[in-house]
Amino acid sequence: MSNVNQEQPHSLHPDRSRPVNQPGEKGLWTPATDSELRAREASNVQKSSPNVLPREFYPQGKRSLSGISLRGFLIGQTLGLALALTGVLIYYQNRLWRAPFFISTLCVFHFLEFWTTAQYNTPLAEVSSYLLSNGSMYRQAHTVAFVETVITSYFFPQWQSRVNPPIIILLGLALVIVGQTVRSLAMAQAGTNFNHQVQSKKSEGHELVTRGMYSVFRHPSYFGFFWWGLGTQVVLGNSISLAGYAGVLWYFFATRIRHEEKHLLEFFGKDYEKYKARTKVWIPFIR
Repeated sequence: MSNVNQEQPHSLHPDRSRPVNQPGEKGLWTPATDSELRAREASNVQKSSPNVLPREFYPQGKRSLSGISLRGFLIGQTLGLALALTGVLIYYQNRLWRAPFFISTLCVFHFLEFWTTAQYNTPLAEVSSYLLSNGSMYRQAHTVAFVETVITSYFFPQWQSRVNPPIIILLGLALVIVGQTVRSLAMAQAGTNFNHQVQSKKSEGHELVTRGMYSVFRHPSYFGFFWWGLGTQVVLGNSISLAGYAGVLWYFFATRIRHEEKHLLEFFGKDYEKYKARTKVWIPFIR
């Protein structure tokens, strides 16, 4: 009989699968041990938390994705139909072309308000960035302008011909294009420093923008909207609405600029004083 201890093989069946993390020594594994080890392994697995979208992106939220897409779709469809109708009416020399033209300018304006914000000032892009809910007076002014041009075009064509000859229409169209271009470029160049609301507190990272359009116009977005608004009424041949737009817009921007510049002086001090001294608003009688 040999005195040498015989080593027991690790397994009599090496090809048989064994429970997870089964101890190598014989006699240490039990079903309870296996359950405990499996639970321990499961607890060590890092579970990735689901990517939960903030509530504001859901329907009815201020950044509702469905709300944004629906408004974009409707504006695009309306713009296409308005431009097509404008072209057809011009082709048949119908004076009512001014009404769908006005709608098309509104579509372009409201689309660019949102798109420029989303592209260059993404953190502030919301459903309201379309400015479609821009107050009851805003809607009333555009409604009156639309009705006036329809009435004048249909019932008083001779009067319209005298006050709204082709050269005046071209002048109005130039004002619309320049005003829209300056406003949209100003919003893009200001980036995250632009806000549709006057800010009473300086936010982190807020800078005084003096380049691009801001090197020529102290408030280029206001300049753009003022002359865009007047330009639309010149194209439409609206005498009453032109006077109303001029008075209301002038008062609105004169008041807003005074209020805003008080805060800008608080934010930037002498830097804003120097900037103000070398730039103009380019709206009549507003310094």
